[in-house]
Amino acid sequence: MAFPEDVLTEDEHVVLHLRPHWKALIRPVAVLVLAIAAVVVGLVFLPSSGGGSITLAVIGGLAVLAVLVLGVWPYIVWRTTHYLFTNERVVLQHGVFSRERRDIPLSRVNDHSMNQQFVGRLLGYGTLTIESAGERGQSVLPDVPKVDRVQTKLYELVEAFHDKHSLGDGELREILAERDNKSGL
Repeated sequence: MAFPEDVLTEDEHVVLHLRPHWKALIRPVAVLVLAIAAVVVGLVFLPSSGGGSITLAVIGGLAVLAVLVLGVWPYIVWRTTHYLFTNERVVLQHGVFSRERRDIPLSRVNDHSMNQQFVGRLLGYGTLTIESAGERGQSVLPDVPKVDRVQTKLYELVEAFHDKHSLGDGELREILAERDNKSGL
């Protein structure tokens, strides 16, 4: 499911659009493989008549239930979780039946840090923590792919935003000189 472009403002553009790391899909794939293996083993080794067919039906039913609960549902949750970085804000959105979205304007980002455990370093993911001014304070983004690069990009976005929306020394001097000229000083 793509992130809806209609939530962006007129001058806003997407810089990074991420989902949690693919490691979230390891368990759903493993469940699918094990469920298929259980049904195949049942077909091969259980007798085709009597109690064997009932046992096979139970194995098949449990396999379908396991795939739905432990395979399909985590996949849907993964597909509906978005980490969006734009030139104006960070948007965190998740939810299957109901949706929760948090916008963090780049002007309010005070600090950001990343953490990678050993396995995360091997597979290329980590946790990004964004601290912002406001009521909610910290936002923790777990399982961010290439978290070190994402943190660097976030730093660049925050700096570019501040540079765009603040006056440089030369501009401030010009404004003050112009004010002084108008007042006759």
